[in-house]
Amino acid sequence: MNFSRRDLLAGASSLALAPTFRAFSNSDLEFLRDLVLSTLAGSRVAPGSNGPKGWPIKNSCGFSLVTPGRLGYPAFWIRDFSMAADSGLMPTQEIRDHLFLIAKCQNGGQRRILGSGAVLPPYAIPDHINFDGKAVFYPGTYSSGEDQGGEPFGLYPPVDDHYEFIHIAYLLAEQSNSKDFLKYFVGDYSIEARLELAYDSPRYDPNSRLVVTREAMRAVGFGFCDSIVVSGMMLYASLLRYRAAMELLQLTGKKRYSEDVTILSRSIPDTFSHDSEPWLLASTGVGRQPDVWGTLLALHLKILDSKSHKRYLQTVADAYQKGTITLDAAVRHIPTDRDFNEKSAWETALTPKGIYQNGAYWHTPTGWLIEALFEVDKKLGMKAFGEYIAHLRKGGDRPWECFNPQLNHYQNGGYLASVALPYSVLKDLIR
Repeated sequence: MNFSRRDLLAGASSLALAPTFRAFSNSDLEFLRDLVLSTLAGSRVAPGSNGPKGWPIKNSCGFSLVTPGRLGYPAFWIRDFSMAADSGLMPTQEIRDHLFLIAKCQNGGQRRILGSGAVLPPYAIPDHINFDGKAVFYPGTYSSGEDQGGEPFGLYPPVDDHYEFIHIAYLLAEQSNSKDFLKYFVGDYSIEARLELAYDSPRYDPNSRLVVTREAMRAVGFGFCDSIVVSGMMLYASLLRYRAAMELLQLTGKKRYSEDVTILSRSIPDTFSHDSEPWLLASTGVGRQPDVWGTLLALHLKILDSKSHKRYLQTVADAYQKGTITLDAAVRHIPTDRDFNEKSAWETALTPKGIYQNGAYWHTPTGWLIEALFEVDKKLGMKAFGEYIAHLRKGGDRPWECFNPQLNHYQNGGYLASVALPYSVLKDLIR
């Protein structure tokens, strides 16, 4: 077996991959790599440890858990771990340990209605897993019991973790250059079977294959928008489903995933792209608004035809130059000139405008931003990269999860995804 993410993306579109560049300062890239490694080291919680904050529960999982950051979390989050593993700097055994723990915590084959009224579909994947190895399927809580779930975080578990589970397996196969682990059983199912069951667990439209949720029985589409209400067909979750289909095709060779890739590659632009709208839209229902992160991910995955790809690249470059989507190369979810109203960036959000997912700035998608800018103009890409590195070199609690200096809002220092995911893109730009 010999495949890579570069091969995966090359088969996703008639577009060639973005050209490679050698304009980055080696010292800057080495600084970023070292920051990823130090943040990763600080994010690990050893077996038997309560973590840096002395949480009541000790890590009883039998190996060091990688939490979202170095300042202390009482659990490991599937999506955050996936973004950290993307860096290529995580030991293979560590990826394997976490993959098998997720498989162990996957819901069984029966639909469960919890005491809270929340619904666990068959083979659902947790949102996070506590130090004691117990699954929490919903944001906003550390309860692994019957009281977890329900609004304001949805009656169904977040969708993205199912596809991140698949991505972690893909990264393990890529890094180990082996698919043998797919044959191993966790309980009654092999890892391969569990990946396929996870893929089919979230609701999707059978015709378009797009991820869909109803407001009345809502699932969060993407955990970095779990304080936002989005309904109908969902862009970001559908893009992750597209990536998962490509990865399962590589892992299993099954024709059904090739069909899903083909259908999703048509239905995503057909549904979320409009001639009069410069951005891809986040959804078709509540939250039908310009989606900066979703547009950047679509460009990174190269799902669009050549004309549309160039169009959205220019949208990103124009907005970056206008200063409506970034601060220190950190990215807002919605352009500042496209907020829903004066009180909120999103149509429905749990936090005030400018705070957290409702208008703060995040470095998690910064690698995709710089990649897009490089395709338009290398100088623009280098400018954004310079802003990113200059911000990180100020030290302190950086990297933050998100921030907004205008409101003195700085959340969760030492946040791993803010450096690990950008590094995964930037290191490939200069190969």
